[in-house]
Amino acid sequence: MAKSSSVWGIEIGQSALKALRCSLVDDEVVATAFDYIEYPKILSQPEAVPEELIADAINQLLERNEGMTDKICISVPGQSGLSKFFKPPPVEVKKIADLVRYEARQQIPFELSDVVWDYQMMPGSMVEDGYALDSEVGLFAMKREQANRQLAPFDTANLEVDVVQLAPIALYNMVAYDRMGDRLDGEIFNSDEPPPSSVILSIGTDSSDLIVTNGFRIWQRSMPIGGNHFTRQLTKDLKMTFAKAEHIKRNAREAVDPKLIFQTMRPVFNDLVTEVQRSIGFFRSIDRKADITELLITGNTVKMPGLAAYLGKNLGFEVHTLDRFNRLGGDDVLAIPTFRDNATTFAVCYGLCLQGLGISQIHASLVPQEIITQRMIRAKKPWTVAGLAVLMFGMSANFYFTQNSWKESHDDLWKQANASVTSMESYAQDHRGTDSELEKKLTYLNAVGEEITGDAENRVLWMELIRGVNQIIPRGVYEGVEPGQMPSPKQVPYEDRIDFQITSFETKYFEDIADWYEKRKKRFADEKADWEKLMNIPKEPGAMATEPEPPTGPYWVVELQGYHYFNNPDRVGLHGNNHTRKYLTTAFLDPSRLPPDVANRVIRLPDPNDPSAEPIEYTPAELGISYPLMLNIEKAIETSIPNPDYEPPVAGTVVATTEVDPDAEPEFFKARRMDFSFQFLWTPTTHSQRMEAKRLKAEEEAALQGEEPPVEETLDDTVAATP
Repeated sequence: MAKSSSVWGIEIGQSALKALRCSLVDDEVVATAFDYIEYPKILSQPEAVPEELIADAINQLLERNEGMTDKICISVPGQSGLSKFFKPPPVEVKKIADLVRYEARQQIPFELSDVVWDYQMMPGSMVEDGYALDSEVGLFAMKREQANRQLAPFDTANLEVDVVQLAPIALYNMVAYDRMGDRLDGEIFNSDEPPPSSVILSIGTDSSDLIVTNGFRIWQRSMPIGGNHFTRQLTKDLKMTFAKAEHIKRNAREAVDPKLIFQTMRPVFNDLVTEVQRSIGFFRSIDRKADITELLITGNTVKMPGLAAYLGKNLGFEVHTLDRFNRLGGDDVLAIPTFRDNATTFAVCYGLCLQGLGISQIHASLVPQEIITQRMIRAKKPWTVAGLAVLMFGMSANFYFTQNSWKESHDDLWKQANASVTSMESYAQDHRGTDSELEKKLTYLNAVGEEITGDAENRVLWMELIRGVNQIIPRGVYEGVEPGQMPSPKQVPYEDRIDFQITSFETKYFEDIADWYEKRKKRFADEKADWEKLMNIPKEPGAMATEPEPPTGPYWVVELQGYHYFNNPDRVGLHGNNHTRKYLTTAFLDPSRLPPDVANRVIRLPDPNDPSAEPIEYTPAELGISYPLMLNIEKAIETSIPNPDYEPPVAGTVVATTEVDPDAEPEFFKARRMDFSFQFLWTPTTHSQRMEAKRLKAEEEAALQGEEPPVEETLDDTVAATP
């Protein structure tokens, strides 16, 4: 049966069945119907049969409201279930379910299989980046047997219940929406400075529910005292029937002796106040920051003359009776005398309607899961049957057409043709195998040919780089020492040698060098300033410092590690790191950046297309070398260098300790050693690219001077024939 957009909230009380139907019209909750069916007897009376009385009341509800196709939400008494609230530790939201299941095993005194339970994070819980930080979780449960007992009258009447909620929680939903809506929509809950709290006291027939809430947090307790206790006190002390005592309780002011009636009921008044005080006192002991400002009372018992004033006087709170609803529309229902007279009993129904409409703060439900599953299966049965029917029809049609096709194409008719096809397939497979082998051989031969006839220029790029770096690294020229030979320490002391000893040559490729350069940008700027200061490069007055254009795109980073001994501290400003700057950094710089009086290094490389020709001269920049950088500032350290000419004493000989041969070779030489790490960027450039760049540069220079470029400087046949 299709459900409409309206919701029925039904409360089966001890003395009457209350029902309220609400709809959502333009985001406003509107009451469209209600019913108040009082039982002939209170359900707790000894001679009453609750099952029959409830069934009769539901039948009356169905007769007065034809169809009842709306969504149905019912409440169960607070003492029939369990509601617990706890604060979980900071945890991921997706792990809250596992945490609640563990908490349910600890808090619920029954096997979870015998219990219907649900949970929900309370409003105001702080969730950041998928983590529940300052949050509170509500756990709601009731025994499965009790849930089935509450649903039994509706099952008998063929009414499907969509939501089962505890009456105190439904009452909280009503107060949160009707009285605290602005607070919940606009405020962020602060546990250190919580908003003021309200006490809601729902006085029922046999028991009462007390809820303390500030909208964000709830504390709830059921008390074993209600309206019937006043009636029983009258029957006990005044020796009258239960029915007469109930009538006098409701109309105490019209009794013959009202004073006697109130004096008789005073012990119950005192018991009620005591229970409320005890509950509030216990709540304050666990939440000392709570500020209770008002008491809201509901239930038909609150119509008893003097009860509200008595509670306010003894509890010290401002007391309000929930006999009207601020955010509930529908004057056609609210103006009916029966509704106005019993408005205090419809707070729970109102809260149930809010949950059914999906606008309540707590939406947990205690409908057993097996019932929900049965309804889902029942709802899908027609679609399942239709799907099976379509499937059977399709299978039947497929069988029919397949059978007809088989009659014309079974194996006996096509045996000879199948044999021919199989033979031809085997023949074709042999040829495909042969073709595949030939394809592989051709691919291999093509690869070998490509390797043999490949670009000779690309094969020598790394050798050219290593040879170029080896040429531009400065070397000392010493008198009496052959070029390329290292002088002895006696010829040239270590501290007078400008040579650089390279111990490591490392490279790394970057698809985009921008990130690498950005991390070393400050180091480049500092090193540039130190180099210019060392080389005495003057700055033009008023000229602003310009930074080199940052490199982008693919580059190789080449790192040289090594050391030198030119570290005599007497050479102020020329030793140590400055020695590396003066010679090594200068050698790798673009000649356009060097002062006129500084000679740049020249790289001589053979022509890869004609090794017998004269070597061609390049600058480091033309070879693709740029952005040299002394990576770290180091300090010279004392070191001992083994003397290759040292001859240790012959074993067994006696050496006079007092005589020292001044011409004897020492075992070690002492020197100050400076380690360094030096990096530069390299963009591989082939011989053809370098020659083309030289040609273009020559044309630009000739154009600037108004001359024609020399014919011999243009690309020759060898260079132009780039493979």
